[in-house]
Amino acid sequence: MQGPNANWRQLVQRLIKAQMSRRGVKYQDLSERLARIGIDQSADNLRNKVNKGILGADLLLQIMFVLNARPIEREEILDIFKEMGVTLPD
Repeated sequence: MQGPNANWRQLVQRLIKAQMSRRGVKYQDLSERLARIGIDQSADNLRNKVNKGILGADLLLQIMFVLNARPIEREEILDIFKEMGVTLPD
């Protein structure tokens, strides 16, 4: 990954994977949860999108909803970027 968008994509990847891990949710489980709200995404498709960190805002919100994820604070984003070695201007 290179460039500023790559950093944001990696952030998306880390956020989703962390939420899935906290809840013990696998990609097949995620696919089934999304299907319950009318969203058709295969486990393989979700895995590819999450691993690349490239997905639409609608799917990101749907994933966070079905995972019952807590709100993401600005400071948490800054902390994750810091772990990645990325500094954002204030």
